[in-house]
Amino acid sequence: MSSQVCTASAPFFGFMGVTASLVFANIGAAYGTAKSGVGIASMGVMNPGLVMKNIIPVIMAGVLGIYGLIVAVIIQGSIQKPEISDGQEVMKYSLFSGFAHLAAGLCCGLSGLAAGMCIGIVGDAGVRAIGQQEKLFVVVILILIFAEALGLYGLIVALILSTNTYVCE
Repeated sequence: MSSQVCTASAPFFGFMGVTASLVFANIGAAYGTAKSGVGIASMGVMNPGLVMKNIIPVIMAGVLGIYGLIVAVIIQGSIQKPEISDGQEVMKYSLFSGFAHLAAGLCCGLSGLAAGMCIGIVGDAGVRAIGQQEKLFVVVILILIFAEALGLYGLIVALILSTNTYVCE
């Protein structure tokens, strides 16, 4: 096979996909947790009985980190190390696979980041509003579900992208 397709740098792109998936998704999860947590703490001063009911945005933000972890583990398991054949290193992992895994990692990670930002902002404002008017609970939860769906879409596309591989022979 052409040395341009099966280069020694191909695994770099796969490992960058692993990194992007985990890091960006965890940044989104951390932001969503922190921002929602500030709102819960502020609301809890005025209405402490609603604190446990309003912990949902924090849980939803944490799930985004799990999405990134799932994709990172799947991609990492697909990266093949070079084999020794006749005293020479033979690459099995192609640039095509590396680019597909990088795209999968970026897809999941950046979707998780966007969803985490959305969950954080909605969670902060939402739990404060629920502290003043409990009838808003269902509306806020629906908004949070649609925000979480953004991360889920990234996970689904990343799983599809991660199956695109080409093995060098």
